[in-house]
Amino acid sequence: MDSLFPFTALHGQPLLQTALLLATVDPLIGGVLIEGPRGTAKSTAARALAALLPSAREGGRFVNLPLSTSEEQLVGSLDLEAALQGGEVRFRPGLLARAHEGVLYVDEVNLLADGLVDLLLDVCASGVNRIERDAISHAHPARITLVGTMNPEEGELRPQLLDRFGLFVRLGNVLPPAERQAIVRARLAFDADPRAFSEQHAPAQQALAERIVAARATLPMIAFSDADHERVAALCHAAAVEGVRADLVMLRAARAHAALAVRRQIDVADIDAVAELVLAHRRHAQAAPDASAPSAGSQAASASQHPAPDQASPAQDAMQPPADAGAPADGDWGAMPSQVLPIAGVKTVRPLNAKKS
Repeated sequence: MDSLFPFTALHGQPLLQTALLLATVDPLIGGVLIEGPRGTAKSTAARALAALLPSAREGGRFVNLPLSTSEEQLVGSLDLEAALQGGEVRFRPGLLARAHEGVLYVDEVNLLADGLVDLLLDVCASGVNRIERDAISHAHPARITLVGTMNPEEGELRPQLLDRFGLFVRLGNVLPPAERQAIVRARLAFDADPRAFSEQHAPAQQALAERIVAARATLPMIAFSDADHERVAALCHAAAVEGVRADLVMLRAARAHAALAVRRQIDVADIDAVAELVLAHRRHAQAAPDASAPSAGSQAASASQHPAPDQASPAQDAMQPPADAGAPADGDWGAMPSQVLPIAGVKTVRPLNAKKS
Protein backbone atom coordinates (compact mmCIF):
# COMPACT_ATOMS: atom_id res chain seq x y z
CA MET A 1 0.00 0.00 0.00
CA ASP A 2 1.35 3.44 -0.95
CA SER A 3 2.28 5.84 1.84
CA LEU A 4 -0.48 8.24 2.84
CA PHE A 5 0.05 11.73 4.14
CA PRO A 6 -0.09 11.43 7.97
CA PHE A 7 -3.17 12.85 9.65
CA THR A 8 -1.03 14.33 12.42
CA ALA A 9 1.04 16.24 9.86
CA LEU A 10 -1.91 18.21 8.48
CA HIS A 11 -1.67 21.98 8.90
CA GLY A 12 -4.15 24.82 8.98
CA GLN A 13 -7.43 22.89 9.37
CA PRO A 14 -7.89 22.09 13.08
CA LEU A 15 -11.70 22.21 12.97
CA LEU A 16 -11.75 19.78 10.06
CA GLN A 17 -9.47 17.39 11.93
CA THR A 18 -11.60 17.66 15.08
CA ALA A 19 -14.84 17.01 13.16
CA LEU A 20 -13.36 13.94 11.44
CA LEU A 21 -12.10 12.52 14.73
CA LEU A 22 -15.48 13.01 16.42
CA ALA A 23 -17.33 11.26 13.59
CA THR A 24 -14.81 8.43 13.78
CA VAL A 25 -15.23 7.90 17.51
CA ASP A 26 -19.03 7.85 17.10
CA PRO A 27 -20.11 7.23 13.47
CA LEU A 28 -23.77 7.56 14.57
CA ILE A 29 -23.11 11.31 14.74
CA GLY A 30 -24.06 11.22 11.07
CA GLY A 31 -20.96 12.06 9.11
CA VAL A 32 -19.12 15.25 8.22
CA LEU A 33 -20.01 17.63 5.39
CA ILE A 34 -17.11 19.79 4.21
CA GLU A 35 -17.80 22.89 2.14
CA GLY A 36 -14.93 24.56 0.38
CA PRO A 37 -13.00 25.07 -2.83
CA ARG A 38 -10.56 22.61 -4.35
CA GLY A 39 -7.06 22.38 -2.95
CA THR A 40 -8.03 22.60 0.73
CA ALA A 41 -6.92 19.07 1.70
CA LYS A 42 -10.43 17.61 1.94
CA SER A 43 -9.66 14.24 0.36
CA THR A 44 -6.15 14.16 1.85
CA ALA A 45 -7.60 14.50 5.35
CA ALA A 46 -10.24 11.82 4.74
CA ARG A 47 -7.69 9.33 3.40
CA ALA A 48 -5.33 10.08 6.26
CA LEU A 49 -8.15 9.47 8.73
CA ALA A 50 -8.84 6.01 7.29
CA ALA A 51 -5.23 5.04 7.95
CA LEU A 52 -5.79 5.62 11.69
CA LEU A 53 -8.73 3.23 12.04
CA PRO A 54 -8.40 -0.33 13.35
CA SER A 55 -9.42 -1.59 9.89
CA ALA A 56 -6.19 -0.07 8.55
CA ARG A 57 -4.41 -3.21 9.73
CA GLU A 58 -6.36 -5.05 7.05
CA GLY A 59 -5.16 -2.73 4.34
CA GLY A 60 -7.32 0.25 5.26
CA ARG A 61 -10.92 0.93 4.37
CA PHE A 62 -11.22 4.11 2.36
CA VAL A 63 -14.09 3.74 -0.09
CA ASN A 64 -14.73 6.39 -2.71
CA LEU A 65 -18.33 6.70 -3.94
CA PRO A 66 -18.50 7.89 -7.58
CA LEU A 67 -21.35 10.17 -8.62
CA SER A 68 -22.42 7.59 -11.19
CA THR A 69 -23.03 4.91 -8.53
CA SER A 70 -26.37 3.08 -8.73
CA GLU A 71 -28.45 2.11 -5.72
CA GLU A 72 -27.58 -1.56 -6.21
CA GLN A 73 -23.86 -0.78 -6.33
CA LEU A 74 -24.22 1.18 -3.11
CA VAL A 75 -26.35 -1.17 -0.96
CA GLY A 76 -25.53 -4.52 -2.63
CA SER A 77 -27.80 -7.03 -4.32
CA LEU A 78 -29.66 -10.26 -3.53
CA ASP A 79 -29.67 -13.36 -5.74
CA LEU A 80 -33.42 -13.90 -6.09
CA GLU A 81 -33.05 -17.02 -8.21
CA ALA A 82 -30.98 -18.77 -5.55
CA ALA A 83 -33.50 -17.75 -2.89
CA LEU A 84 -36.48 -19.07 -4.87
CA GLN A 85 -34.87 -22.33 -5.95
CA GLY A 86 -32.88 -23.31 -2.87
CA GLY A 87 -34.25 -21.05 -0.15
CA GLU A 88 -30.76 -19.59 0.32
CA VAL A 89 -30.18 -15.87 0.62
CA ARG A 90 -27.08 -14.91 -1.32
CA PHE A 91 -25.90 -11.36 -0.82
CA ARG A 92 -23.48 -9.57 -3.08
CA PRO A 93 -21.86 -6.78 -1.00
CA GLY A 94 -21.96 -3.19 -2.18
CA LEU A 95 -19.94 -0.12 -1.29
CA LEU A 96 -21.60 0.18 2.12
CA ALA A 97 -20.42 -3.29 3.11
CA ARG A 98 -16.90 -2.50 1.93
CA ALA A 99 -16.85 0.73 3.96
CA HIS A 100 -17.88 -0.92 7.24
CA GLU A 101 -15.55 0.27 10.04
CA GLY A 102 -13.92 2.62 7.56
CA VAL A 103 -14.40 5.89 5.70
CA LEU A 104 -16.90 6.38 2.87
CA TYR A 105 -15.89 9.45 0.88
CA VAL A 106 -18.29 11.29 -1.45
CA ASP A 107 -16.74 14.11 -3.44
CA GLU A 108 -19.25 16.72 -4.66
CA VAL A 109 -22.04 15.11 -2.65
CA ASN A 110 -24.31 17.98 -3.69
CA LEU A 111 -24.26 16.53 -7.22
CA LEU A 112 -25.20 13.01 -6.07
CA ALA A 113 -28.80 11.93 -6.61
CA ASP A 114 -30.97 12.95 -3.66
CA GLY A 115 -32.25 9.39 -3.26
CA LEU A 116 -28.73 8.05 -2.77
CA VAL A 117 -27.82 10.81 -0.31
CA ASP A 118 -30.97 10.06 1.67
CA LEU A 119 -30.14 6.36 1.71
CA LEU A 120 -26.56 7.05 2.79
CA LEU A 121 -27.66 9.19 5.70
CA ASP A 122 -30.23 6.60 6.80
CA VAL A 123 -27.54 3.93 7.01
CA CYS A 124 -25.15 6.25 8.87
CA ALA A 125 -27.82 7.12 11.43
CA SER A 126 -28.70 3.47 12.11
CA GLY A 127 -25.36 1.73 11.54
CA VAL A 128 -27.19 -1.00 9.60
CA ASN A 129 -27.73 -1.55 5.87
CA ARG A 130 -31.00 -3.33 4.99
CA ILE A 131 -31.80 -4.69 1.55
CA GLU A 132 -35.28 -5.89 0.63
CA ARG A 133 -36.25 -7.42 -2.71
CA ASP A 134 -39.55 -9.19 -3.35
CA ALA A 135 -40.19 -10.22 0.27
CA ILE A 136 -36.55 -11.31 0.69
CA SER A 137 -34.43 -9.24 3.05
CA HIS A 138 -30.88 -9.10 4.32
CA ALA A 139 -29.17 -6.81 6.82
CA HIS A 140 -25.52 -6.26 7.76
CA PRO A 141 -23.63 -3.83 10.03
CA ALA A 142 -22.52 -0.62 8.34
CA ARG A 143 -20.67 1.45 10.91
CA ILE A 144 -19.36 4.11 8.56
CA THR A 145 -17.59 7.43 8.92
CA LEU A 146 -19.25 9.36 6.10
CA VAL A 147 -17.30 12.29 4.68
CA GLY A 148 -18.99 14.40 2.02
CA THR A 149 -17.54 17.42 0.27
CA MET A 150 -19.17 20.13 -1.79
CA ASN A 151 -18.37 23.34 -3.60
CA PRO A 152 -21.35 25.70 -3.24
CA GLU A 153 -20.56 27.24 -6.62
CA GLU A 154 -21.55 23.93 -8.22
CA GLY A 155 -24.96 23.72 -6.58
CA GLU A 156 -26.48 23.60 -3.12
CA LEU A 157 -27.62 20.58 -1.13
CA ARG A 158 -31.34 20.44 -0.32
CA PRO A 159 -32.01 21.77 3.21
CA GLN A 160 -33.63 18.47 4.24
CA LEU A 161 -30.43 16.60 3.37
CA LEU A 162 -28.11 19.32 4.66
CA ASP A 163 -29.71 19.06 8.10
CA ARG A 164 -29.14 15.31 8.25
CA PHE A 165 -25.35 15.60 8.09
CA GLY A 166 -24.13 15.54 11.66
CA LEU A 167 -21.24 18.01 11.49
CA PHE A 168 -20.40 20.79 9.05
CA VAL A 169 -17.07 22.47 8.32
CA ARG A 170 -16.67 25.45 6.02
CA LEU A 171 -13.12 25.79 4.72
CA GLY A 172 -11.65 29.12 3.70
CA ASN A 173 -9.57 29.47 0.55
CA VAL A 174 -7.34 32.27 1.85
CA LEU A 175 -4.71 31.25 4.39
CA PRO A 176 -2.23 33.44 6.27
CA PRO A 177 1.33 33.34 4.90
CA ALA A 178 2.70 31.37 7.86
CA GLU A 179 0.12 28.61 7.41
CA ARG A 180 0.71 28.47 3.67
CA GLN A 181 4.43 28.03 4.27
CA ALA A 182 3.87 25.24 6.81
CA ILE A 183 1.54 23.38 4.44
CA VAL A 184 3.89 23.71 1.47
CA ARG A 185 6.98 22.69 3.47
CA ALA A 186 5.23 19.59 4.82
CA ARG A 187 3.96 18.60 1.38
CA LEU A 188 7.37 19.03 -0.25
CA ALA A 189 9.02 16.96 2.49
CA PHE A 190 6.45 14.21 2.03
CA ASP A 191 6.81 14.17 -1.76
CA ALA A 192 10.61 14.06 -1.48
CA ASP A 193 10.65 11.00 0.79
CA PRO A 194 7.21 9.64 1.80
CA ARG A 195 8.66 6.80 3.88
CA ALA A 196 10.97 8.99 5.94
CA PHE A 197 8.23 11.59 6.44
CA SER A 198 5.75 8.94 7.58
CA GLU A 199 8.29 7.40 9.96
CA GLN A 200 8.90 10.82 11.48
CA HIS A 201 5.20 11.11 12.36
CA ALA A 202 4.69 7.43 13.21
CA PRO A 203 4.78 7.89 17.01
CA ALA A 204 2.11 10.62 16.89
CA GLN A 205 0.04 8.55 14.47
CA GLN A 206 0.21 5.50 16.73
CA ALA A 207 -0.73 7.53 19.79
CA LEU A 208 -3.74 9.04 18.02
CA ALA A 209 -4.88 5.65 16.72
CA GLU A 210 -4.76 4.28 20.26
CA ARG A 211 -6.75 7.26 21.54
CA ILE A 212 -9.47 6.58 18.97
CA VAL A 213 -9.74 2.95 20.07
CA ALA A 214 -9.82 3.95 23.75
CA ALA A 215 -12.39 6.69 23.11
CA ARG A 216 -14.69 4.24 21.32
CA ALA A 217 -14.48 1.88 24.28
CA THR A 218 -15.12 4.70 26.78
CA LEU A 219 -18.10 6.15 24.91
CA PRO A 220 -20.87 4.00 26.48
CA MET A 221 -19.60 4.81 29.98
CA ILE A 222 -20.16 8.57 29.60
CA ALA A 223 -23.63 9.62 30.71
CA PHE A 224 -25.56 12.78 29.78
CA SER A 225 -26.33 14.92 32.82
CA ASP A 226 -29.24 17.31 33.27
CA ALA A 227 -26.79 20.20 32.95
CA ASP A 228 -25.63 18.82 29.58
CA HIS A 229 -29.20 18.67 28.29
CA GLU A 230 -29.90 22.21 29.53
CA ARG A 231 -26.77 23.65 27.89
CA VAL A 232 -27.41 21.91 24.57
CA ALA A 233 -31.08 22.90 24.53
CA ALA A 234 -30.16 26.53 25.23
CA LEU A 235 -27.62 26.65 22.39
CA CYS A 236 -30.01 25.04 19.89
CA HIS A 237 -32.86 27.33 20.96
CA ALA A 238 -30.65 30.41 20.54
CA ALA A 239 -29.75 29.23 17.04
CA ALA A 240 -33.45 28.79 16.21
CA VAL A 241 -32.86 25.35 14.72
CA GLU A 242 -35.84 23.27 13.65
CA GLY A 243 -36.53 19.95 15.33
CA VAL A 244 -34.27 18.21 17.84
CA ARG A 245 -31.76 16.53 15.55
CA ALA A 246 -29.20 19.23 16.41
CA ASP A 247 -29.66 18.50 20.14
CA LEU A 248 -29.05 14.78 19.62
CA VAL A 249 -25.99 15.33 17.43
CA MET A 250 -24.50 17.91 19.79
CA LEU A 251 -24.82 15.58 22.77
CA ARG A 252 -23.20 12.73 20.84
CA ALA A 253 -20.41 14.99 19.58
CA ALA A 254 -19.76 16.41 23.05
CA ARG A 255 -19.56 12.88 24.45
CA ALA A 256 -17.08 11.86 21.73
CA HIS A 257 -15.08 15.02 22.46
CA ALA A 258 -14.90 14.11 26.15
CA ALA A 259 -13.92 10.53 25.31
CA LEU A 260 -11.06 11.75 23.10
CA ALA A 261 -9.92 13.99 25.94
CA VAL A 262 -9.84 10.88 28.18
CA ARG A 263 -12.63 12.09 30.46
CA ARG A 264 -15.52 10.09 31.90
CA GLN A 265 -17.96 12.98 31.97
CA ILE A 266 -18.99 15.78 29.64
CA ASP A 267 -17.75 19.25 30.47
CA VAL A 268 -19.16 22.60 29.33
CA ALA A 269 -16.00 22.99 27.24
CA ASP A 270 -16.87 19.80 25.33
CA ILE A 271 -20.29 21.14 24.37
CA ASP A 272 -18.98 24.56 23.42
CA ALA A 273 -16.16 23.03 21.35
CA VAL A 274 -18.58 21.13 19.10
CA ALA A 275 -21.50 23.59 19.05
CA GLU A 276 -20.53 25.47 15.90
CA LEU A 277 -19.80 22.24 14.02
CA VAL A 278 -23.37 21.17 14.77
CA LEU A 279 -25.15 24.49 14.30
CA ALA A 280 -23.34 26.10 11.35
CA HIS A 281 -25.60 24.48 8.73
CA ARG A 282 -28.75 24.42 10.85
CA ARG A 283 -28.88 27.92 12.30
CA HIS A 284 -32.00 29.86 11.33
CA ALA A 285 -31.44 32.93 9.19
CA GLN A 286 -32.64 35.22 12.00
CA ALA A 287 -30.11 33.77 14.45
CA ALA A 288 -26.83 35.26 13.24
CA PRO A 289 -23.61 33.43 14.22
CA ASP A 290 -21.11 35.16 16.42
CA ALA A 291 -18.48 36.92 14.35
CA SER A 292 -15.81 35.62 16.72
CA ALA A 293 -16.75 31.96 16.21
CA PRO A 294 -13.80 29.88 14.96
CA SER A 295 -13.48 29.10 11.27
CA ALA A 296 -11.60 26.19 9.76
CA GLY A 297 -9.39 28.42 7.65
CA SER A 298 -8.33 30.78 10.42
CA GLN A 299 -6.52 28.47 12.84
CA ALA A 300 -3.17 26.75 12.52
CA ALA A 301 -2.61 23.10 13.41
CA SER A 302 0.70 21.87 14.77
CA ALA A 303 2.88 19.86 12.39
CA SER A 304 3.63 17.19 14.94
CA GLN A 305 0.44 17.07 17.00
CA HIS A 306 -3.19 16.55 16.13
CA PRO A 307 -5.65 19.16 17.45
CA ALA A 308 -6.38 18.40 21.10
CA PRO A 309 -10.16 18.04 21.51
CA ASP A 310 -10.23 19.95 24.76
CA GLN A 311 -8.48 22.97 23.23
CA ALA A 312 -11.15 23.83 20.67
CA SER A 313 -12.59 27.34 20.79
CA PRO A 314 -15.69 27.65 23.01
CA ALA A 315 -19.04 28.87 21.75
CA GLN A 316 -19.74 32.51 22.34
CA ASP A 317 -22.18 34.17 24.76
CA ALA A 318 -24.24 35.39 21.80
CA MET A 319 -25.49 31.84 21.40
CA GLN A 320 -27.18 31.92 24.80
CA PRO A 321 -30.98 32.11 24.87
CA PRO A 322 -32.57 35.50 25.57
CA ALA A 323 -33.52 36.30 29.14
CA ASP A 324 -37.21 36.50 28.22
CA ALA A 325 -37.68 33.31 26.21
CA GLY A 326 -41.39 33.95 25.85
CA ALA A 327 -41.05 37.33 24.11
CA PRO A 328 -41.40 37.43 20.33
CA ALA A 329 -38.07 37.53 18.50
CA ASP A 330 -37.04 40.75 16.81
CA GLY A 331 -38.19 40.84 13.25
CA ASP A 332 -41.00 38.32 13.82
CA TRP A 333 -43.41 40.19 11.58
CA GLY A 334 -46.04 37.45 11.82
CA ALA A 335 -46.54 37.82 15.58
CA MET A 336 -49.34 40.05 16.86
CA PRO A 337 -49.33 41.49 20.39
CA SER A 338 -52.00 40.08 22.67
CA GLN A 339 -54.72 42.52 23.66
CA VAL A 340 -57.12 42.35 26.60
CA LEU A 341 -60.34 44.33 26.20
CA PRO A 342 -62.27 45.02 29.42
CA ILE A 343 -65.85 43.80 29.48
CA ALA A 344 -67.05 47.26 30.47
CA GLY A 345 -65.77 48.57 27.19
CA VAL A 346 -67.98 46.30 25.12
CA LYS A 347 -71.23 47.89 24.03
CA THR A 348 -74.43 45.98 24.39
CA VAL A 349 -76.00 45.24 21.03
CA ARG A 350 -79.80 45.34 20.86
CA PRO A 351 -81.23 42.17 19.30
CA LEU A 352 -83.05 42.47 16.00
CA ASN A 353 -86.81 42.31 16.10
CA ALA A 354 -88.28 39.18 14.65
CA LYS A 355 -89.87 39.70 11.24
CA LYS A 356 -93.65 39.63 11.32
CA SER A 357 -95.17 36.98 9.12
